[in-house]
Amino acid sequence: MARSKFPRDSSNASSPSGYDETSAQLFNLSRALSRNTSGAELKLRCTEFDANGSVTMVSGEFKKSELIAKYGLLPRDLRKIDSSVLPHILVRPSAILINLLHLRVLIQSDRVLVFDAFGSTDSYTQSLFMYDLEGKLRQKADPRNGSLNLPYELRALEAVLISVTSGLEAEFALVRDPVTHILTELEEDIDRDKLRHLLIHSKKLGTFEQKARLVRDAIEDLLEADDDLSAMYLTERKATGKPRAENDHQEVEMLLESYHKICDEIVEISGNLISNIRNTEEVVRAILDANRNQLMLLEIKFSIGTLGLAGGTLIAGLYGMNLKNFVEESDLAFGGVSVICFGLSWLICIYGMRKLRKVQKVRMWGEGLDHSMGFRGSKIGSRGNWRNEAVESQAHTIDRLKVRGGSQTGRVLWPGMDGLGMHKLNNAETDDQQRNVGLRSSTTDANAPGMTIHEDVDNVEAKMKADAKREKGLMTKEQMKAQHKRQ
Repeated sequence: MARSKFPRDSSNASSPSGYDETSAQLFNLSRALSRNTSGAELKLRCTEFDANGSVTMVSGEFKKSELIAKYGLLPRDLRKIDSSVLPHILVRPSAILINLLHLRVLIQSDRVLVFDAFGSTDSYTQSLFMYDLEGKLRQKADPRNGSLNLPYELRALEAVLISVTSGLEAEFALVRDPVTHILTELEEDIDRDKLRHLLIHSKKLGTFEQKARLVRDAIEDLLEADDDLSAMYLTERKATGKPRAENDHQEVEMLLESYHKICDEIVEISGNLISNIRNTEEVVRAILDANRNQLMLLEIKFSIGTLGLAGGTLIAGLYGMNLKNFVEESDLAFGGVSVICFGLSWLICIYGMRKLRKVQKVRMWGEGLDHSMGFRGSKIGSRGNWRNEAVESQAHTIDRLKVRGGSQTGRVLWPGMDGLGMHKLNNAETDDQQRNVGLRSSTTDANAPGMTIHEDVDNVEAKMKADAKREKGLMTKEQMKAQHKRQ
């Protein structure tokens, strides 16, 4: 009876013999895969179109060495064809290599090779492309309307770009509609299933946006290279034997610009949709956080109530002990103890709720008064609402602060300067005082010649009166000088 090739028990795999058999299997499998992979890399399957647009070969096999020798390519050029990650448009002296999405095309002045995409599942799209390509290659100039016919290679390039952009638009429509529908539903109701579907479709949209961006960048890189644009006129180069001037590429540039604009619009719209998804996720996260905070707040309230009841029942528990407490014979003991228990529970609940209310308040600085903060709150409260103060005059601001602050002498922070860099502002004020020390009057104790960033409310009118007296004094001296001259 022959032995089994594989170990029967999983414990045998940890033994030396089981380990050797597993290693041998992995080695044989790797050799088989490497043999198949090396054979697949030597040949490429493609469909060939001639100068008249007719199909001359369907799914023909070419060795890479034959393609390199026949079309004047480099080995790294075929690597661009094999790669399915990054889109490329390569221009060579005798050919144009295109790798965009599901299409891998080699264009010459009189023939086109369409390579079969390895592992491609979009055969329908590729079939439509071949049908459109055949029609483009057979297209001739129409003398009735005076239209000029594009060269053979540019017609093939246009067919490729049409297929790529139409594929992007169709795929974007399939991705966009579910996302917009889910975003609309989330505005009405936040559901777990909707969030899960939004996550799935957002991943698809992100993948599509990256794909469209790569296609746009490939076309944009080609538009920025003038030498490549002029080298794309393969028919003229073959006829004259000389390359075209680098600045003479208006036709191909306009062709690429039109399809670059389409790709750019798709990228921008998909990017805006991704931004809407991110904003919706942030809003949903904020709503969920707010709901979570409300639940935590409710739990804390129940805890405070439980604490109050526990404080009251503590006294009842003390009196419930089977010991003499000298109040059993009193007629008022039950009522008094009950009142004390209820009062203690009520005080604990009130104290806890007030503390919770203070902690619960989240205020933006500079947004009105908070009289519950004591003396410090009165100073901070004298700042007022900076949105309203920003549009008021200094005189109205001073009057309103005096009416609101009463006899307080706290510092005034002017609009937009609530606690931001006060040490720098104080230093700047000190420097200003030193520079203007010669301009101050000895009768005033103001800190600056005009309105500073923060100053005492009670000294504002005093400073204004001092400035008025100073001007009056100066005018008096001028009048005295004028009278002296007249005499």
